[in-house]
Amino acid sequence: MNNEIKISFSGVLLVVLLIVGLVGTSGYFYGKNKVTNTVAPTVAPVAQQQPAKPTVNIDQVKALFNDQNLAFGNKDSKVLFVEFSDPSCPYCHAAAGKNGTLNKQMGAQFILKADGGSYVAPVPEMKKLVDAGKAGFVWIYANGHGNGEMATKALYCAKEKGKFWQAHDLLMTDAGYTLINTTVKNDKTQSGAIAQFLKGVVESNFMKSCLDGGKYDSRISSDMAIASQFGFSGTPSFFVNTT
Repeated sequence: MNNEIKISFSGVLLVVLLIVGLVGTSGYFYGKNKVTNTVAPTVAPVAQQQPAKPTVNIDQVKALFNDQNLAFGNKDSKVLFVEFSDPSCPYCHAAAGKNGTLNKQMGAQFILKADGGSYVAPVPEMKKLVDAGKAGFVWIYANGHGNGEMATKALYCAKEKGKFWQAHDLLMTDAGYTLINTTVKNDKTQSGAIAQFLKGVVESNFMKSCLDGGKYDSRISSDMAIASQFGFSGTPSFFVNTT
């Protein structure tokens, strides 16, 4: 295996093709610039100037597969995914494929297949490969929209109960987006609200206690430090290694 991962930048549709078809390449990176002021964007994102290409060593990626991180699958898999994400970020919701309302507001090219469009959200396709034992996946928080800290800590609490994906998918719905951005935000006193919202997948008393106790408070800064080390700041950003 080549010890140096090559990074290129592309649109989300190319990433989807890579995920579905496993196009042979050394690696891909896709990122959207930070969105700071809209709760529900109504226009399609505009192509941005490509940022400088970060240099990432394969050992850095494999090191993310540990008990402290939100990591799934085998670090020695041929395909490794790293998602730098923010539960409050609209484009992260688009990539998660659970918020059809938001996808529609972003333009025709983002309308999900389930809603009559042609867009295939990348995150569910990644998960399929992880579930099939063909890939490894790491989810890292990066501040892309400003309101995702409590939701991120809830994801860590959910993983403790083996319910990361169930909590993730619920938070990435339209109702989850509204809750995160209009009610919970980064307010620790709203732990009960997020615990109640997730009660169908994680016992609410456990979730509230986990959030109130601050068990994963430090993960916010540590995840952001990882994102900074990798050179990725916009959300969502995906690293895909297929060597």
